[in-house]
Amino acid sequence: MKTDSLGIPRFTNKDLVDMIYTGHSDKVHVVLCDADNDVDKFNEACEEQGLSKLQKYIPLDVDEKTFDGVCQSEWFMPNEYKQINPNKWLEAKCMEKLQIDDPIALRDTQEWIRVTDELTEFRYRGMYPLIQYMIYLVDFMRENNIVWGVGRGSSVASYVLYLIGVHKINSIQFGLDWREFLR
Repeated sequence: MKTDSLGIPRFTNKDLVDMIYTGHSDKVHVVLCDADNDVDKFNEACEEQGLSKLQKYIPLDVDEKTFDGVCQSEWFMPNEYKQINPNKWLEAKCMEKLQIDDPIALRDTQEWIRVTDELTEFRYRGMYPLIQYMIYLVDFMRENNIVWGVGRGSSVASYVLYLIGVHKINSIQFGLDWREFLR
């Protein structure tokens, strides 16, 4: 697989055959193929079989900053995750982790103070959709028995990501500064 300057993947005939032979033919309909490959022949065969056609790769006439902005505003996740209120969701997770039933009692804990500090920075940077996406991604990986790492890099400094389940490192317990993640 190749990618263009915007990071959009383009697939060759060999890539498509590999996907089919490795049991990933259900993913083939979502790929963009180089126009110089046998896309037309493949699409004719798909049409005869009543299958989805492939899209030809067409380079976009847009700069990287504009492209990134559009991609970030169109996170691919179910609508129910786009409706999640990160504050309320994290409040519930924090209460569950601390085994607290009363939201008022949560307010004075170092955990909730940490969550609100991090959320302030996430909001300032326009990263609430990222939080929603991370909740979706972790749920998806759990539902599909996909294994991911314990944690690495500066992300382990984020208590919010710990509550979501992105990593298993309690940054408060280890005295990690969350600003290290969002610097």
